[in-house]
Amino acid sequence: MTTKVMRAVVHEGAAGVGGVRVAEVPVPQPGPGEVLVRLEAAGLNHRDLFIVDSRTPADPWAVLGSDGAGVIVATGADTSVEIGTEVVINPSLGWAEPDVVPEIPAILGVPTNGTLAEYVVVPAGNVLPKPAHLSWTEAAALPLAALTAYRALFTRGGLTAGEHVLLPGIGSGVATFALAMAKAVGATVSVTSRSPEKLARATELGADRAIGSGGDWAAELGEPVDLVVDSIGSATFDSCLSVLRSGGRMVTLGATTGPDVELSLRNLFFRQISLLGTSMGSAREFSQVVALVTEHRLRPAVHRVHELADGPRALGGLASGEQFGKLVVTIG
Repeated sequence: MTTKVMRAVVHEGAAGVGGVRVAEVPVPQPGPGEVLVRLEAAGLNHRDLFIVDSRTPADPWAVLGSDGAGVIVATGADTSVEIGTEVVINPSLGWAEPDVVPEIPAILGVPTNGTLAEYVVVPAGNVLPKPAHLSWTEAAALPLAALTAYRALFTRGGLTAGEHVLLPGIGSGVATFALAMAKAVGATVSVTSRSPEKLARATELGADRAIGSGGDWAAELGEPVDLVVDSIGSATFDSCLSVLRSGGRMVTLGATTGPDVELSLRNLFFRQISLLGTSMGSAREFSQVVALVTEHRLRPAVHRVHELADGPRALGGLASGEQFGKLVVTIG
């Protein structure tokens, strides 16, 4: 019997983007409790770059990608999802409840095969109906960044209506989702960036204040903030703490400029600052993300759309950091 094959963006051989190519690989088959999704589009994440940089020539080929949206075309035993359902995929594997955090959270796409392919197999509990107002491209941009932003803002950060949140380094998928979500619940949102173009775009999307990264944040904001959600790391850490009100909260979810910082504990405890870490999110939070996006008809910021054949080049472009929002690959 001939094995069915599909096109996919895989990594094999040389470490880094040089080992990324489009190849034909076997179509996966769903086992018990799993579904087969025919993908219409997939989103790119910086995680994909971290993955290819960490792999070695001895590693077997693997399909990249964590974000995706498509149509259920087959189901394994013990599933209740109907064939033909349009779905968005939750990339967080094996994490059910917000407060029961896995020691090492698992994410779709290496070591499992991911979404930059014509088909992907995922647990049936990891798909939800696609919000009807989103295109396939928009739906594929949603999962990992929106889930991370939601947990950072609400589960960990405790953001409520009327509070003031600062988002340093606006332009990333997480930060752009955080801007939309915070505005949707009635928060005041300030952003920073080195790019005047990104500051202007954030203002168009509803940011209340947009300031340059190189200035005195506290002076330019004119008032302390209740919450900071930061993914930049060492380069912005002191500035983030400086703008918080006494009793404020800082949520950190990344370290693109480095993970090591110097911290004055006196500054922390005298001002009663809460310093919180976060990453990804649970299945329950993903359902809350989809509900929030649906209720407020939120749309992700999509910077550029590529075809699957152009997937390797698209992944290389992700490293530039020039995009505002998400890069998406169309497949269907």
